[in-house]
Amino acid sequence: MTQKRSNLWLWIVVGGGSFLFFILCLAALASMFTSSGSPQISRSSNQIASLEIKGNISDSKEFIEELKEYGKRPGVRSVVIRIDSPGGGVAASQEIYEAIKKFRAETKKKVVVSMASTAASGGYYVACAADRIFANPGSITGSIGVIAQWYDYSDLLRWAKMQSIVIKSGDLKDSGSGFRPMTDKEKIYFQSLIDDMYGQFVAAVSESREIPEEDIRLLADGRVYTGREAVENRLVDELGTFQDAVETAAKMGGITGEPKLLSPAKKRFSFFDIFLGNSESVFPLASGGSESHIRFEYLWR
Repeated sequence: MTQKRSNLWLWIVVGGGSFLFFILCLAALASMFTSSGSPQISRSSNQIASLEIKGNISDSKEFIEELKEYGKRPGVRSVVIRIDSPGGGVAASQEIYEAIKKFRAETKKKVVVSMASTAASGGYYVACAADRIFANPGSITGSIGVIAQWYDYSDLLRWAKMQSIVIKSGDLKDSGSGFRPMTDKEKIYFQSLIDDMYGQFVAAVSESREIPEEDIRLLADGRVYTGREAVENRLVDELGTFQDAVETAAKMGGITGEPKLLSPAKKRFSFFDIFLGNSESVFPLASGGSESHIRFEYLWR
């Protein structure tokens, strides 16, 4: 009996030690491959925060957190936002736009936008919140409008001899269903939603660019403009590169001499993201946002 107990304790010690060693190894690997994503820290008082909006705008949380962090730092005198995006979700674009406006009002720090290859639709919506907008002559911008699209699978279902069965509380509950053709009533319903979101976009541009809404609507038929055309139409302030935007942000922030650019640390792969079940940070495509197959977007296609 004593021998069996000794063997049991031996297995407990060995097993527990092995498990602890395994956890420590994971922690070591995580420290090697993980970055906190926190913005850089500098003691200089001539700092410019450099933020980026790239690709489809699907969420606003990370950008807004970074902007707030720089707003708390007295050494950061102004912000440059580099935009290379065709736009994205309506709400996400609006949240970033409002966050920039609030940042300017509360911190009194200047915000300058530098357009890269593309800053269209939701990307342009966001840019309008800045104090000044720069674009390259060949940058693509504009595309003021809203789009929603999905597939009609009804012919495919008939071919497969399948039938969709839906029980609903009202005529519009399954509006936009891909299992059947859209009704005239649904077309009117969705167009009213699109028109409302479009009006919000036009109003935001009109207010920010100080251009009458009727003039904006003449430009807002969904078309894109080159940076040169956008300047001519007052959608953009002036032509210039990213460096031009930085120099202007420095002047607007009262910086003398060479400014120090700060940017958020890049987030890296973390083994804990898998082991703790947070797969979205490792595989961002796994996150689809809204589960609805209908998405209203400020997006240039």
